[in-house]
Amino acid sequence: MTIAPVQRTASLGSSAWTDARLIMALEEVVETELNRHLKVAKDWMPHEFIPWSQGRDFDGVLGGEAWSVEQSRVTPLGRVSLVVNLLTEDNLPSYHHEIATMFGREGAWGTWVHRWTAEEGRHGIAIRDYLLATRAVDPNELERARMSHMSEGFESDNSHSMLHSVAYVAFQELATRISHRNTGHFAGDPLCDQLLAKIANDENLHMVFYRNLLKAALEIAPDQAMRAIADVVTDFRMPGHGIPGFERAAAQIAIGGVYNLRIHHDDVLQPVLRHLKVMEVGGLGPDGLRAQDELGAFLGGLDAQATKFDERQAALLARRAARKAAQ
Repeated sequence: MTIAPVQRTASLGSSAWTDARLIMALEEVVETELNRHLKVAKDWMPHEFIPWSQGRDFDGVLGGEAWSVEQSRVTPLGRVSLVVNLLTEDNLPSYHHEIATMFGREGAWGTWVHRWTAEEGRHGIAIRDYLLATRAVDPNELERARMSHMSEGFESDNSHSMLHSVAYVAFQELATRISHRNTGHFAGDPLCDQLLAKIANDENLHMVFYRNLLKAALEIAPDQAMRAIADVVTDFRMPGHGIPGFERAAAQIAIGGVYNLRIHHDDVLQPVLRHLKVMEVGGLGPDGLRAQDELGAFLGGLDAQATKFDERQAALLARRAARKAAQ
């Protein structure tokens, strides 16, 4: 259902572009992107990627075998990253609430919100089934972490603004895609790699949807969209930041090469920003130009930080290799 055509001119002042007006103006874009998504998205069955034959009873009510770390082929790095990824996916009810409240439940927006939620739902199902069937993690610790994380709920840093929300998910979906894909590469199990490749493909399609929506927003409300992009990029953090022990896990994930500053800069921020051509957007007012300048300065600083991280990571890995060789 189309509510209103996209307005391709900046005929409205930036103050006139309220969230309600933007949602209506972008409805046609959402409809187009939704139809494109439904044509290219391919359903897949989570249960087909779970080695059920490896499963057996745990200790407890069924009197099965207690968990121990040597029961799984998954690497320590893969285990940490899988748990972070799963606990992040577990907060889907809160994410759904956030976007349904922001974007609404009617028309193309509502159809997209529910479709996105349905596709995201299978990610947590599949990862948890894999972890339990293969005994990759302590099931008791996993459940305690889930209860703790979900009990805290989730509140977006960007719920104050529709454009900030769209900008955030454009980057966050790509970050999640890369996190899942790299986790699969480092997990030590080809089946896990195959499963996470399926999940990563979903996340990539979600990124394309939001990225294209953000591109349309830059055309109709360039100053506000540029400000949203600059704010999101400079203050970006993953939605799983509230997971118990997240800082320590994130450090392990960064050093291990699953997700770190270099990856964030090169493989998440830059591809989206290049596609949007944000540094080439013209016709900006003072607010938009200021945001564009802030974004450029931040990216230069982040690249320098990433280079320093690369150097520290290389030195740390070299020391670890030397200690291992000396044993």
